[in-house]
Amino acid sequence: MPRVLPLSPDLAQAAPAARTAAARHEREHAARLTNMKRTLLRSLPAFDALMSWYPLRDTVVPFLGDRPTVLFAHAISEQTECLICSTFFRRLLIDRGENPEQLLLTDREEGLVALGRALATPPHVIPDPLYDRVTAGMSDTDIVALMAFGSIMLATNVFNNALAIPLDDYLYAYTRTNTDTLARDNS
Repeated sequence: MPRVLPLSPDLAQAAPAARTAAARHEREHAARLTNMKRTLLRSLPAFDALMSWYPLRDTVVPFLGDRPTVLFAHAISEQTECLICSTFFRRLLIDRGENPEQLLLTDREEGLVALGRALATPPHVIPDPLYDRVTAGMSDTDIVALMAFGSIMLATNVFNNALAIPLDDYLYAYTRTNTDTLARDNS
């Protein structure tokens, strides 16, 4: 049971500024208004803060690549046990034809996954050898963007977990239980 109910899908009870922000978000990012976002829209500064995920992702993808960015965010979300975010990234991987339980990772991707898990594990300290391994060849600008992206991913996970935001209907088929059942049925 969510601790704060998301606004209705039509945003009828939302403040005009929240409806404007939602429309801008959908237009600029071609993104759904999920349960998380409709909850965040109850506080426009909260919505704006966590939706900075999108420009941070768009900053990270050019130097990491799309798949490594997804793997990094997925690792953070799995480590925090955020049902919504981990399932969202499972969906991206599954829709690419990958099995999230049997990912084939390059050395670089293994480092990013380890970095994501470390970032999501209290006390959120990155061991020097891991930091050096992942950031080798990155500029200071890239490193700051990557850590900020990971941090906003972590904040999103914490928000979802703290308020028990319900999983969106479109993600149910991608949960670990459902995809495990699907895999057994197709064997």
